[in-house]
Amino acid sequence: MQDVIIRRALLSVSDKTGLIELGQALARHGVELVSTGGSAKALRDAGLDVRDISDLTGMPEMMDGRVKTLHPKVHGGLLAVRDNPEHVAAMAEHGIGAIDLVVSNLYPFAQTLAKGADRDEIIENIDIGGPSMVRSAAKNHASVTIVTDPADYTRLIEEMDAKSGATSYDFRRMCAAKAFAATAAYDAMIAGWFATVDLGETFPATQVAARKLVMPLRYGENPHQRAALYVSAGQHTSGIAQARQVQGKELSYNNLNDANAALELVAEFRDGPPTVVITKHANPCGVATGETLIEAYRAAFQCDTVSAFGGIIAVNRPLDAVTAEAISEIFTEVVVAPDADEAAQAVFAKKKNLRLLLTGTLPDPARSGQSVTVIAGGILVQDRDNGHVTRDQLRVVTKRAPTSQELEDCLFAWTVAKHVKSNAIVYAKDGVTAGIGAGQMNRRDSSRIAAIRAREAAEIAGWAQPRTVGSAVASDAFFPFPDGLIAAAEAGATAVIQPGGAMGDAAVIAAADEAGLAMMFTGMRHFRH
Repeated sequence: MQDVIIRRALLSVSDKTGLIELGQALARHGVELVSTGGSAKALRDAGLDVRDISDLTGMPEMMDGRVKTLHPKVHGGLLAVRDNPEHVAAMAEHGIGAIDLVVSNLYPFAQTLAKGADRDEIIENIDIGGPSMVRSAAKNHASVTIVTDPADYTRLIEEMDAKSGATSYDFRRMCAAKAFAATAAYDAMIAGWFATVDLGETFPATQVAARKLVMPLRYGENPHQRAALYVSAGQHTSGIAQARQVQGKELSYNNLNDANAALELVAEFRDGPPTVVITKHANPCGVATGETLIEAYRAAFQCDTVSAFGGIIAVNRPLDAVTAEAISEIFTEVVVAPDADEAAQAVFAKKKNLRLLLTGTLPDPARSGQSVTVIAGGILVQDRDNGHVTRDQLRVVTKRAPTSQELEDCLFAWTVAKHVKSNAIVYAKDGVTAGIGAGQMNRRDSSRIAAIRAREAAEIAGWAQPRTVGSAVASDAFFPFPDGLIAAAEAGATAVIQPGGAMGDAAVIAAADEAGLAMMFTGMRHFRH
């Protein structure tokens, strides 16, 4: 495929970033500029000679701008195969001139949604002529250059400067692929809005999704797996994918996955006291609240000093230097915080491999959304787990009711258990995790493992007894048999929070009463696979 000289360009953009500079560069190469509406005005105001689209088509822009480029003299000029004699003859017969370049970006549909516009305004921001023109140009990329992203203007100018006003086939092919992706993503956003918002369908008959590449990653969970980070097109949420990396090595797939797990959990406490979460392999190994961040960090770290090595730390407050110094005492992969003061950043700067991510805000744990899991031959889609329980929803099922402190510890342990891989058992006392058992095939073993972690923590710290003594214990799903609850009582727990609903509830309640435990049912479970 040969280079194609650009002699006529059609410019019709919603986002006018860089438009004037591009117009000036095209004019320098003697390109005839054809434009529409606001784009034409902006170019003329900059002193450029512009031909109106209505002059090209012989028809005025009409119907509030809904009809302006939907015309054979536009699409014929884009779709004609230049070396096809029949196409060339049709162009000559109908006075259709070739268009060699289209510069177009579409109506701001995503931004219109984000600002909470009403339905009429949303419908008006569904672009019709733009995507049609973009697709026509992209289909005929053998002869036509299509540019949809202002970020590519510089590359277009460099291409034309290097090739005396022409573009190469490789450049046009790249632009065409990007253009089809842009229109596909645009249509996906529209379809998504119609289905989920306008029609209220949680699971539409056809689900479409568009994702935009943020960056390729070194590899996936293992070196033989390729990986990349994407965000949903039109997404305006704040999370790990939007965090600003201040320092440290390149982020890996596992770094991002683990950091997200830490952020999601610490966000549960975004309106609470200073809180620190330490995770390892997407499971929390220590969570604590305190009067200050340094107090919370030390308590969370003491929960499992072995697992904390090489872990991920997330906090719900801007980081200070004292806490940064304490974190720097051991090897830490990633630290996630809303912000960090200059002194804290200076401390971390001494640890060149430590990755510091600043999120600005914490995500809303109650936000809606969906999670997706790929299975062989399909995908599983579900609502994200934003469930929570309040005090008045708890049902005391034992003879003894919990004390106010036991109730606080139960709710804290329940919040943490929601973010622990099933089967999950979490012991907590005074706003600090005492032991965590995660990902076991039976609940009894999770309970025992959590107790073992607590005993090891006590031995390392030199405490007289593990923190599980006098603690509350949370189970992410019901105890099917008394054995898991008995193991918790043997570890010293005095209060239990669990969903309830097992066929063996009566036996479990009886075991709790015999052990003198207070137990509450939530009526909600938090399986996490």
